[in-house]
Amino acid sequence: MYMNFIFKFILLFSKLPLRVFYIISDFIYFVIYDLVGYRRKVVLENLQNSFPNKSPEELKKIEKKFYVNFCDYIVETFKSFTISSNELRVRVQHLNQDVFHEAKSENKNVILLAGHIFNWEWFNVLATIIPQENSFPVYRKVQSGFWEEKIKGLRNRFGNQPLEAKEVIRHIFRNPNDGNSVYMFVADQTPHVSEVTYGLNFMNQRTPVFVGYDKLSTRMDLAFVFCEMKKVKRGYYQINYYRIYPDGEKFVEHEVVKKFHHLLENTINKRPDNYLWSHRRWKYQHAIKVMGE
Repeated sequence: MYMNFIFKFILLFSKLPLRVFYIISDFIYFVIYDLVGYRRKVVLENLQNSFPNKSPEELKKIEKKFYVNFCDYIVETFKSFTISSNELRVRVQHLNQDVFHEAKSENKNVILLAGHIFNWEWFNVLATIIPQENSFPVYRKVQSGFWEEKIKGLRNRFGNQPLEAKEVIRHIFRNPNDGNSVYMFVADQTPHVSEVTYGLNFMNQRTPVFVGYDKLSTRMDLAFVFCEMKKVKRGYYQINYYRIYPDGEKFVEHEVVKKFHHLLENTINKRPDNYLWSHRRWKYQHAIKVMGE
């Protein structure tokens, strides 16, 4: 009962215009950055390790801009519950859509690989644009059954069919590889310590990486596409889609995961304040068993 009341309030709140949300975002920034200092130690440590050649002044500038973008992400996520597909199409520009038509003509399902670049939550409207009939955003289950249902409902908008991360590989193998399906991964997730096996040098650090989608590349003839997100200005984004091709006739083990992280690193270096630095992404370095070159 209590949770339902909160959610009804969130839905009502989410109908506010985005210009009001950005005033709220400025206030959240003041609270979590200036007053509370939410995860500032984690953010600074991640930035220092990722950019060892930048001065303290440069790192401070990135840190402050990151918190501005992070607060915008928070309010934009609330807005996601009720924002229309028409408004999202205006606010998110999808470039190089030819990759989807190309994959469909080749009868290959698409694996979209995105990073935690703001605002990845607004990818979902892509389902209304591409020629593929099925769009499957991949998400991680949350502990609360109530919020699990609501978040799944959020990802279910615009004709999407959300899949929990533990279900997706099985679903891909069982689903016909006929060019009619797109799977949307936020692919720089940190594996649980018990699942860490492989690591890469990413952002100047030993980084445990998730390799589930990489295993698909050597077992199925799929189209892998990198999603480069760019924040144009407040509330407006561009996503450029790049096909990832094998160096040889077919992908070899760890080729896709290496190429994805290389492309993501280039994206981060262009606009470092737009990446999710508050996450403890490098806490399981010690568990890496094999480091890629």
